Amino acid sequence: MGIEVNFEGKIAMVTGASSGLGARFAKALAGAGAQVVLASRRIERLKELRAEIEAEGGAAHVVALDVTDLASIKSAIAHAETEAGPIDILVNNSGVSTTQRLLDVNEEDYGYVMDTNLRGAFFMAQQTAKRMIQRAKGDPKKQHRIVNIASVAGLRVLPQIGVYCMSKAGVVQMTKAMAVEWGRYGINVNAICPGYIATEMNEDYFDTEQGKKLIEMLPRRRTGRPEDLDGLLLLLAAEEAHFINGAIITADDGMTAQ
Repeated sequence: MGIEVNFEGKIAMVTGASSGLGARFAKALAGAGAQVVLASRRIERLKELRAEIEAEGGAAHVVALDVTDLASIKSAIAHAETEAGPIDILVNNSGVSTTQRLLDVNEEDYGYVMDTNLRGAFFMAQQTAKRMIQRAKGDPKKQHRIVNIASVAGLRVLPQIGVYCMSKAGVVQMTKAMAVEWGRYGINVNAICPGYIATEMNEDYFDTEQGKKLIEMLPRRRTGRPEDLDGLLLLLAAEEAHFINGAIITADDGMTAQ
């Protein structure tokens, strides 16, 4: 018996959608039939992505969002549901990092990473879940999905990105806590922990001598591509994944198996 994942009629909101993994996640969901709400601070980039999705026959909406600002989060979710409809799927993807030793981290550096990666991710999920839970109370069969984007850095310490590792470890525990508390309302909360994925933000680094040395240390001496996460994302966002809740799944080409 074959299984065909179909997101027709679903509304999916993707944070940090202006580039990198977020842009790819939005394209994957739109390609599977979902209406996608593109959210980030870079509105012009979102408009370009919307045009790409629409040119391929998909449907997308643009919403301004700063996940470090709770008022912006509330406004973005309200705007998304007014424009597109009730959110069925949240891909909680916004993230930033700094490269430095822990002794060099100042208060501003710490806040920059934590406010986006952990605080922002928490309140984005919380505010979306409040609306999901209200709908679930009216329709107990209603299913919702939250996919948090963590990192292998949340499972092991990587050099010179200690605060990033700490923030993503928080996302891992946050995912489990949300899964336990919200599962009774038909909300499945899971996390993807990508390994080294080449995007426009880091591809120049992988061309440097240090970047090439890092690649040589990986099990298959290669980085991933954003599209390598398509299958896992669509699995966790699908209704067919109703028994997957609180899972922390790596997609790292064997990196954490070493």
